[in-house]
Amino acid sequence: MRRRAGATADLFGAPAHAAPRTHRQAVCGADEAGRGPLAGPVVAAAVILDAQASIDGLRDSKKLSPMQREALAQAIRAKALACAIGVASVEEIDALNILQASLLAMRRAIEALDPPASFALIDGNCVPRLAIPARAIVGGDATEPAISAASILAKVHRDALMRALDAVHPGYGFARHFGYPTAEHLRRLHELGPCAAHRRSFAPVRALLAPDA
Repeated sequence: MRRRAGATADLFGAPAHAAPRTHRQAVCGADEAGRGPLAGPVVAAAVILDAQASIDGLRDSKKLSPMQREALAQAIRAKALACAIGVASVEEIDALNILQASLLAMRRAIEALDPPASFALIDGNCVPRLAIPARAIVGGDATEPAISAASILAKVHRDALMRALDAVHPGYGFARHFGYPTAEHLRRLHELGPCAAHRRSFAPVRALLAPDA
């Protein structure tokens, strides 16, 4: 996530600067995937890594090939102390806006961890409202292994959801572009019109809707 320094969100965000963590805390990393697409949910993941079970190759999911992400996702699930997924639907994105929906998805992922975390590291400079202290780190997906792991799980999970949506809404190419505004997607969107998986609050989709839609 990227956001203007010092800014916070109203519904699900909290101040980006929180209490420092201690060595005894169970620290989770959290990140999201799917803020930019025109279709599909936004997905977040939270991960507590095991210091005794290292995972080689963790980095920002955007710098990995699909095959590398899948292999690392399997390793993360097998070796992490805890990991969880949170999702905010297309309807929630349209009702809240994409930032608020992303924060909501991250909160859901963090709250689903079992065992729970006592401190959260969040990629970006805005943190969701949580019952535990948290710290936002701009570029954390490239510097904090737990956030890197979360970015990988979120991306892999969301890609799988978009492949499933491709079967429900054939013709748009969701399994290839995962909802991002590629030339193919924009062309299909103009040819077929928006489907139920499209985010109506996003300008390219909104422009194609009837006035009363």
